[in-house]
Amino acid sequence: MLHTWLWPIRAFQETQINERHMKNLHHLLLSLLALVAPASIHADKTPNVVVIFIDDMGYADIGPFGAKAYPTPHLDRMAEEGRKFTDFYVTQAVCSASRAGLLTGCYNVRVGIHGALGPKSSHGINANEVTLAEICKQKGYATSCYGKWHLGHHEKFLPMQHGFDDYFGLPYSNDMWPYHPGVLHLPMKERLKKWPHLPLIEKNRVINPKVTAKDQELLTTQYTERAVSFIEKNKDKPFFVYLPHSMVHVPLYVSDKFKGKSKAGLFGDVMMEVDWSVGRILETLRKNKLDKNTLVIFTSDNGPWLNYGDHAGSATPLREGKGTMFDGGCRESTLAWMPGTIPPGSVCKEPAMTIDILPTIAHLIKAKLPRHRIDGKNIWPLFTSNKAKSPHEAYYFFYGNQLQAVRAGKWKLHFPHGYRTMGGRPGGKGGIPTNYSQAKIGLSLFDLEKDIGETTDLKDEFPEITEELSNLGKAFHANLQKTKRPSGRL
Repeated sequence: MLHTWLWPIRAFQETQINERHMKNLHHLLLSLLALVAPASIHADKTPNVVVIFIDDMGYADIGPFGAKAYPTPHLDRMAEEGRKFTDFYVTQAVCSASRAGLLTGCYNVRVGIHGALGPKSSHGINANEVTLAEICKQKGYATSCYGKWHLGHHEKFLPMQHGFDDYFGLPYSNDMWPYHPGVLHLPMKERLKKWPHLPLIEKNRVINPKVTAKDQELLTTQYTERAVSFIEKNKDKPFFVYLPHSMVHVPLYVSDKFKGKSKAGLFGDVMMEVDWSVGRILETLRKNKLDKNTLVIFTSDNGPWLNYGDHAGSATPLREGKGTMFDGGCRESTLAWMPGTIPPGSVCKEPAMTIDILPTIAHLIKAKLPRHRIDGKNIWPLFTSNKAKSPHEAYYFFYGNQLQAVRAGKWKLHFPHGYRTMGGRPGGKGGIPTNYSQAKIGLSLFDLEKDIGETTDLKDEFPEITEELSNLGKAFHANLQKTKRPSGRL
């Protein structure tokens, strides 16, 4: 069977604890404690949860995954004190679809959310879906969302109706406004027919109906400070903070405190502010002695928007970027932090996905899973053990409603499909994109351990693996079409 030969037991060294930190006795002892009895640590307390979700961040855009053009000291420290997930995926490489997967524990196709919802969309997350916030509410958690929601902008779809006690942020992407590059040549009257003014929402009320460029410069700081205030206000009870930043989605904006500081252009400045935000959250947890009882997960909704060039990040060494289901679009640089429970300086190379976060947190806080079907599984052992294996036989990658790829162990099979690509050409400059080219891939099999860039097709060398993955994908797709649920409608 597939699981007996696609999931070989790997040696302990695959976690590759950084040698510098092996020399640190304190870190080594924490690692041993986590391996011996991770489930018993802080068993008398209900753990807090913070999920930080960056927008359009590339795989190589933070120090722990290779960024060198600008510093990310707080994320570097987070990795040193926690765990890197090198093979962590989102359900789909586009904004709303990715968020649906994270918050429901389901492939976004199952819950009827595709693409990127906009100001003219009349649908959103269904009231019958159970969000991560609602899982936490079972156990009396205080819950908050500060940032980009993007699961429907009408009131019935907003966070306050889906388990969150507080909300502040944009209802959709920050480029969905009359200053979008595609309409700048038009008079304002015509622009507004395509993109109305961008609103800023607090709870269920629009507090700023016309967000300006100056307003956008403040968003990262405002989201962060509200999260910090929420943590301090609820430090004596369990809390869940969802922090889905608007950055580094174009148009890029940064506060005065980071303008010109990176020596790597505006994108570097914005990434430094993202790093600052993470530092503020972690320092607040340390200051209030909540660090050892709080799980913090840092990841992104999809890869970089490559045709924006110098205003986009990098997915190196992965193939392609946002809008494709090659790994550059859907594999995200991910960190997990919970000192004393998650081994410091450790690495998980097992495949995992955002659909697994909901059932994992439900396990961690002893909450009940939704009664309806979800796709994620509890992967808590991947957070704490150096030898744990993925509970999934395979992961399935859709774009729109089309199944485009399957991953099982080290193997990834692409079904024939079209995709957009820069084809090796540079992207745009100064926030103005260039055009993508269109390309096609046939049935192709890649060994991601040896070929992380998905360059060498091995289907002819491994026909049995190709057939078995193909059969897995077709069977899952057929079942999903029969069991998927509708999105919410007005």
